[in-house]
Amino acid sequence: MSDDIWKRDEIESPCVNICLIHPDAKICVGCHRTGEEITIWSKLSPDARRAVMEDLPTRKSLLPGRRGGRKARIGK
Repeated sequence: MSDDIWKRDEIESPCVNICLIHPDAKICVGCHRTGEEITIWSKLSPDARRAVMEDLPTRKSLLPGRRGGRKARIGK
């Protein structure tokens, strides 16, 4: 039996299961999509999904750097 019938040509979701919308940047800290993009992802056309995926790397710079964690406690 072949698994080909279960394969789809759709662009996969960029979700990495770190789902938290940053209050200032208004994008998810995990996948860098907006809340609206996350909500309508399954309804977007392949071209619209591709456009979002291409824009995601530039959105990471919208998030402020981390301020805490071990590195902050022990010094740089």
